[in-house]
Amino acid sequence: MNARHRTQAVYVISVAAELAGMHPQTLRIYERRGLVNPARTQGGNRRYSDADIETLQRISELAEQGMNLEGIRRVMELERENARLRDELARARTAAEQAHVDAERRHRRDLVPLRQAVAVFGERARIFEQD
Repeated sequence: MNARHRTQAVYVISVAAELAGMHPQTLRIYERRGLVNPARTQGGNRRYSDADIETLQRISELAEQGMNLEGIRRVMELERENARLRDELARARTAAEQAHVDAERRHRRDLVPLRQAVAVFGERARIFEQD
């Protein structure tokens, strides 16, 4: 059987509420406040994904720490921004490392040996020092 993608919306509100340890009305409140955005069927019914359940659980953790809904919304917004910036930094580090490797590779090609033997036709080979 194929593994379901974590953003595939499959849970009805009652199942999502049970999985998140909340009342279905709480999920509706969180949706109205913009904390969670479940998918909708053509008939307008909510469908929640595993990612939505994780979001609901994070909301619950923050609420247990005493945060109000606006504080929770802001913390989650900052967490998303932090994750985005970490991804961007990782991509920039990878690009910088690759640029460094490429520069090293180009630099090695440009190197000239310090000692070269030069043979002049009809004479013995002499070694010239280069600075």
